[in-house]
Amino acid sequence: MSTGFIASRPAKKADPWIHGRPVREARVRLFCFPYSGAGAAVFRGWPGAFPASMEVRPVQLPGRENRLAEPAFRRMDDLVPAVVRALLPHMDKPFAILGHSLGALVGFEVARRLQAQHGIGPEILFASGHTAPHVNERETILHALPDDELLEKLRELGGTPEAVLQHEELRRLLFPLLRADFEICETYRYAPGEPLRCPIVALGGLGDDDVSRESLEAWRQHTLAAFELRMFPGDHFFLNSCGPEVARTVVRALTGLGCVRGEPRFTGRDAPGDMIGG
Repeated sequence: MSTGFIASRPAKKADPWIHGRPVREARVRLFCFPYSGAGAAVFRGWPGAFPASMEVRPVQLPGRENRLAEPAFRRMDDLVPAVVRALLPHMDKPFAILGHSLGALVGFEVARRLQAQHGIGPEILFASGHTAPHVNERETILHALPDDELLEKLRELGGTPEAVLQHEELRRLLFPLLRADFEICETYRYAPGEPLRCPIVALGGLGDDDVSRESLEAWRQHTLAAFELRMFPGDHFFLNSCGPEVARTVVRALTGLGCVRGEPRFTGRDAPGDMIGG
């Protein structure tokens, strides 16, 4: 099933939003959205780990890595239109979207806007490590916590290296970005609308205390097409520890739609880097 794309020339000029390199022979492009506090570098091993029929393009949001000097977005309603504008020049071939945690929510809203306003959509949405958009299981509002309480909460979540948490200058850089990203999630309110016409594959960690299996199953109601739930060993950060398994799931799903040929080439070095945030 193809949900459409814009038959235009590929964007030639590098832009700050889209990382990775074009793959001429690729049949599908995978846009990857990172989690709170992270940037495109979390997917650094992915472009070379997939078959040549697949192009991996991590999305770099403002406020991190090479875009550190730019203000980070704090509201989903402001972020999504900007992402859509950035992606449209790259819609010259079929595409899929994968996002983890915050990235899953952003990817979903981007897919909805592309479908509603431009009549195009992803071949598949891979929603990883986040409850379905209409489900709210938050117990703590993180973005407003004092620094010392946020520090302890990050330790509890287990996603940020202790060396970063103990380094005052790194905390000074990281905390404003984390607060902005957490604020996007914590102020987000789902607005009912037409379900996606593409399949959704929800991904979760068996040991994730923050995202229940039931809340992942609830993604089913946001598609008019097929739905699949895949659970992996590990906690909220299974994308880090189970990178090769996640890659095989992505390739298998896209192969089933005729978008990809070949097998992922992940090695231990290709797994995403240490998680920061959540």
